Amino acid sequence: MGKELQPMDISSPGQNLESYLNSIQNISILTPEEEKKLAEELYYNNDLEAARKLVMAHLRFVAHVARGYSGYGLPQADLIQEGNVGLMKAVRKFNPEVGVRLISFAIHWIKSEIHEYILKNWKIVKVATTKAQRKLFFNLRSKRKDLNWLSSDEVKMISSELGVDEKSVKEMESRMNSSDVSFDPPAEANDDQASYSPANYISDSSMDPAELIEKNDLEKHNNSELLSAISELDQRSKEILMDRWLSDMKPTLHELSDKYGVSAERIRQIEKSAMDVIKEKLS
Repeated sequence: MGKELQPMDISSPGQNLESYLNSIQNISILTPEEEKKLAEELYYNNDLEAARKLVMAHLRFVAHVARGYSGYGLPQADLIQEGNVGLMKAVRKFNPEVGVRLISFAIHWIKSEIHEYILKNWKIVKVATTKAQRKLFFNLRSKRKDLNWLSSDEVKMISSELGVDEKSVKEMESRMNSSDVSFDPPAEANDDQASYSPANYISDSSMDPAELIEKNDLEKHNNSELLSAISELDQRSKEILMDRWLSDMKPTLHELSDKYGVSAERIRQIEKSAMDVIKEKLS
């Protein structure tokens, strides 16, 4: 599988970011068949070696996702480290019976850990403590066109799109503008200090407008189809599916068996049947 290293090696003294990124590029990508076999070994037999191989094969994807958060001025190595934690959590919770690739499932966990790290370590964001404030923070940063203050029309548009009042948008903008990190390093900064300025992190993420619209339309369509498919399930199947896949505190099969008064195997069958229905509706 190429050169192997532990996911957390990035924090080791003497292990710099560049050598880490070069190392993970040498790790082979798993085929769908290889991935499914390893996932089954972990899911059914608790094979930790299979878990390690699944994690290692997806480290390069975590680094790719972490680059998208470079503009916050936080060390890239730390962003990748947090993303790796999310990846390991996803591997542990991944169910190979669902029929999707691991990365499709893991992206939520990877981004979630990176978001938590940003919220705890970027001092402006420490005021964004509620779920609504966090959503507003990340969406506001992505929707702002530049570092200038939002116009009245832009405030109204963002308020409408995110479903929050205009006062909340203005308040969050004020917090963000009050201590924005300078894009360029100070003139008196040494080389180490300058390396942490956004000018050395922010990448060109421009996308063709037509591709962006197509991508957004596809995501909306897929979300709509998914919600439609879920709505056709019976109430118990719907609740079990939501608990197992969309809940922050995912219950075990045994916990759900106690809740519904059936065996854990029956819960697994209901979950699999519900996923089969959804896959058929989306195919």
